[in-house]
Amino acid sequence: MLLPPNLRLTMKRALLCIVSLSLTTLTSPAAEIHLAQGILAGEITPTTAILQTRLTASPGLIARDVAGAPGVGRFEIGTSESLENAHQTPWITATPERDFILKAHVDGLRPNTQYHYRVLYGPDAARTKPGPAGRFRTLPGPGAAAPVNFILTSCLNYAFFHEGTKGQPAYSGEDRHLGYPALDAVLRLQPDFCIFDGDCVYYDHPVATRAQTQAELRKKWHEQYVQERFVKLFARVPTYWLKDDHDHRKNDSDATGNYEPAHELGIATFREQVPVVNPADPQAVTYRTLRMGRDLQLWFVEGRDYRSPNRMPDGPAKSIWGAAQKAWLQRTLKESDATFKILVSPTPLVGPDDASKLDNHVNPLGFRHEGEAFLAWLKDNGIAPGRFYIICGDRHWKYHSVHPSGYEELTCGALNRENSRMGRAPGDPQSTDPRALVRQIYTDATPSGGFLRVAVQPAAAGQAARIEFTQHDDGGKVLHTHAKSTP
Repeated sequence: MLLPPNLRLTMKRALLCIVSLSLTTLTSPAAEIHLAQGILAGEITPTTAILQTRLTASPGLIARDVAGAPGVGRFEIGTSESLENAHQTPWITATPERDFILKAHVDGLRPNTQYHYRVLYGPDAARTKPGPAGRFRTLPGPGAAAPVNFILTSCLNYAFFHEGTKGQPAYSGEDRHLGYPALDAVLRLQPDFCIFDGDCVYYDHPVATRAQTQAELRKKWHEQYVQERFVKLFARVPTYWLKDDHDHRKNDSDATGNYEPAHELGIATFREQVPVVNPADPQAVTYRTLRMGRDLQLWFVEGRDYRSPNRMPDGPAKSIWGAAQKAWLQRTLKESDATFKILVSPTPLVGPDDASKLDNHVNPLGFRHEGEAFLAWLKDNGIAPGRFYIICGDRHWKYHSVHPSGYEELTCGALNRENSRMGRAPGDPQSTDPRALVRQIYTDATPSGGFLRVAVQPAAAGQAARIEFTQHDDGGKVLHTHAKSTP
């Protein structure tokens, strides 16, 4: 049958359109897949690292989320900035089950060596392009006399920063879309690494729209870490991660309670979203210790996975850490010959804190028995004050306190000013220390965001090894410094 000319022309155009769409699908460039959240390296040791990125469907935030994109990727890593002769990881597939995250554990690295890395990514292995480059330095080996300089931060409240809260307006600077200004101050200090010590996102803020499902939990991570200042920081500074209550379930969370998100989902989402454990090892624990040269060893403790119910009466059976973690902590502390030992805890062991809480080691109705017993154990086992320190997050003010036993604790406070408050002082009847047994060397005079910097200098040329703690506000201004050398 002979078709009318106008119909033949219409069908020809339709056929050309179909062919054009098919060719577009077949030759779609990798640029249609983005890396809106950048790249990051984490859990650096002298010989290993975890590299991570996420394939996204857009270059930035859309409707307070960043949708993922299916595709593939592989990391390149080497000591040359040009990545000539770089090692390549196997191809990794970005799937919705893993939130389109690409994560690789790399080993065989050299201690105290700068590495460069990037991801090759695209819709499939035949159509890829290189992403932006990042860099990190592996840790010095246990016997190396090497300086170490790092940052501790916590309590990163996206909702308070962008929307404000009662009595505290949102950040109003024209650069708000870039994220927290404190991150620029961190980058200027050129730290070897940055520790995010819990409350890395807030699932329960804003309260009216708190995250409960897996998709909602993931969205909190997307909107937080797509901010440009994070992307810039992560490309240059490697990271270590701990979780606390707000990035577990909700304020002062434990494993009990019939509410969402479930305890197990909170644990799984944290392990998924940050480079904290080897992705090939589902049994890996999130408590660990890292030796950073001859003079420094850090212990990262897990405060949510194994804890007893908060409302359980305090006593020897009640624990934040659980029996296995506590035994590991005590054993590895006794084995260590590092000059300085630092416990990195999401929550305090010295304080003071609010008396009304049940959540941590300084709360009388919380877990004080375990906290006091641990400090007594340190003394009994010859782990002396001045050689052992506690640094913690969780509290939204910065302080430097000394326990009656002599052990010192320094906090980083909240990263952003909009999430900060005045603290509790020794002797305050509403504090955990109404009798003023704790000696407080420093506390914020006014609410201030910021972070804690720790620097260790090895012994050299007749000079003793030295450790220095510096608390900064969110603009980088020095608020308090404390230094100590070995005898």
